[in-house]
Formats: sequence, C-alpha cells, structure tokens
Amino acid sequence: MKLVFVGDVVGGIGRRTLAALLPGLREEHRPDFVIVNGENAAGGVGITRKTATELLELGADAITLGNHAYRHREVYEYLDQEPRIIRPANYPKGSPGRGHTIVEAGGQRLGVVNLSGQVFLSAVRSPFAEADALLAELRDRSDAALVDMHAEATSEKVAMGWHVDGRALACVGTHTHVPTADARVLPGGTAYVTDVGMTGPRGGVIGVKREQAIERFLTLTQVRFETSDEDPWLNAVVVEGDGNGRARSIEQVLLPAPKGP
Repeated sequence: MKLVFVGDVVGGIGRRTLAALLPGLREEHRPDFVIVNGENAAGGVGITRKTATELLELGADAITLGNHAYRHREVYEYLDQEPRIIRPANYPKGSPGRGHTIVEAGGQRLGVVNLSGQVFLSAVRSPFAEADALLAELRDRSDAALVDMHAEATSEKVAMGWHVDGRALACVGTHTHVPTADARVLPGGTAYVTDVGMTGPRGGVIGVKREQAIERFLTLTQVRFETSDEDPWLNAVVVEGDGNGRARSIEQVLLPAPKGP
C-alpha cells in the first residue's frame, strides 16, 4: 500500500496549487490513496461543502480537518452526510460529523483517523485514549490505518507517534503549517512526521499576508487576516507500506507551484 498525505490546504491558492501538482504526484508515485487535510481550505479558515467537494473532485480519497472544522455553520449537515470527510474524533460525540472513516481502492482498505491535540487546543477527550479505541476498532475492518494528529505542541505530536507505533501505518502531524525535518519510520513500523506542512503561500506567515501578521504582532490590535498569494508550495509525504499494515518508508515532498505565463 502506498499513500500520499497532503498538508493543510490553505484557501483558493492552496486548492489551485493542489490542482496543479497532484496529477504529477500521482504519475510519479502511483499512490493507492490520497488523503488531504482541508481544515483551512475555505478562504484560509475552515471548510465548506463547495471547497470540500472541490478537494474530492481533485482526487482526495478522504479529507481530514482540525480545530477550524466548525468555522462555517453551513458545512455541518455535509459533515454528517459525506463519509469521506472527518473531523477530530475526540470532539463531542453529538457534534456534527465523524472522527474516522475507511476508504477502499484496489481491494485494499485504509482506516483514516483524525485527532485533535489538547495542549493549546480544545478537545473533550484525550487523543491518546481515542487513538487506542479507534485503532482497536479498525484492526479487523481495515488493512492499515493512518492517524492525522492535528495539534499545536510538537511534544504532543511526537508522543502520539510513539504511542501508536506498531499499530498504524502512519502518524502525521498537521496544524502548524511548517514542515518539520524529522520524517522517519519508527521502530515498530509506523511512518511519522511532526508536521507535514502547508499547501499554500509560503510567502506569507503560515498562510496569512505577512504585513497583516506583522501588524498584529507589532500592535496587538485586531487585524483582519487575508490569505497571502505569494510563493505557493505543496507540502506532502509519501508513505509506502509493506503489505502488513507497517511502513517501509516515508518521503517528504516539498514542491513549488508552477509559475504562471
């Protein structure tokens, strides 16, 4: 089994970057599955039915979210209806959507789990206990499992990687938008990276126009953030499995968007 996981898609520029580069990624790596974090896909914050549909039409087999899952109220019904989009599993059980899904291709089944960290973020249950429960549930229903750990604290993400080592094909970190240099296969066979990065404008400040972010830091006043359009890149990882639910390799993909005419 081989999969591509694409880091947080930010705004329209992130979606256009994905559209431009995903076909080439597919041709080069021939993945069985493409999983996309779309938690900032709509105008840089949250997701809508329209932007989620666009990501699915571009070739995402599943979409994971994060702390902005509920930013746009109009998506709530869609989260209940569309099984290919998931929000953090350790959110309240009665809230819209689901925290895991199973996608199938070529006779293979991949369980996808979305978790939120609790350090500096809000989640009602421990992501570690939630991971235990879901990986146990998915053991007999899927051939391999992927965990998207959407968290602020690097320590919490690293701890989750070790916690699920040997039980998941991959544990990938999202949320901070900056790719980390620690991609590796852990001793138990789980591919791990603390943060995949961002598919969006590297010329901004984690996706925001840099002058607006700098003004906020300088003045501490309320500043209306807008998505930058400078220097878009695609950040992703390619994970190859051994056929037994364990990873053989993880490769980072950091690609600039093609220049316009």
